[in-house]
Amino acid sequence: MERQISAELKQLKSQLLAMGGLVEEALQEATRLVLQRDSYDLTRLESVEQKINQEHLQIDEACLDVLARHSPVAADLRLVMAIIKINTDLERMGDQAMNIGYNTEHLTRDGGVSVNLDLPRMSELVREMVRKSLDAFMRGDAELAKQVLASDDAVDELKNQAIRKLVPHMQREPTQIAAALDLILIARNLERMGDHATNIAEDVIFVTTGVDVRHKATLPSNG
Repeated sequence: MERQISAELKQLKSQLLAMGGLVEEALQEATRLVLQRDSYDLTRLESVEQKINQEHLQIDEACLDVLARHSPVAADLRLVMAIIKINTDLERMGDQAMNIGYNTEHLTRDGGVSVNLDLPRMSELVREMVRKSLDAFMRGDAELAKQVLASDDAVDELKNQAIRKLVPHMQREPTQIAAALDLILIARNLERMGDHATNIAEDVIFVTTGVDVRHKATLPSNG
């Protein structure tokens, strides 16, 4: 017979997965706004972000309830703590998707910039990181989590490329400084979403191996 705490933790993991789906939806909508400049209607994005916030509160409350009633130890405690942290990372990603929507609204108002940036590729990489990090969490797959950590460098480089293109453009075209700054903020928010997916992957490695890889240059080996 399944332990009561195991059933409750399984339910919490399912809620996290659903919340991750909402984050992916928010990122997809934010990216659509950037590419189509349809920034005058943020209703859909705001609706998804509100759902993310509601899930955030519900999951936090459920975790506190598990801690109070079961006083978990060892692996169960690590899992509950990881769920709390992942929940926060997902909520922050929802905020950053919303920021991208607001940045796009400003970008449209400021007239846009004639600089070719690979924001679609950056967005797709971040969505893949979110998906893989949550998949790794559900499966307890440390190796898949390590793939997420490796992808973070590619997202960082795309953000840096955007800045390297936009800074000289601002020097050449002072009238487009505001719009260029809007694009830098969009790239920065995408990069921060990648950072949060990386945090989730680090939590997965900790839960599955007991090794804390934060701030470390090397990862635990397969052995």
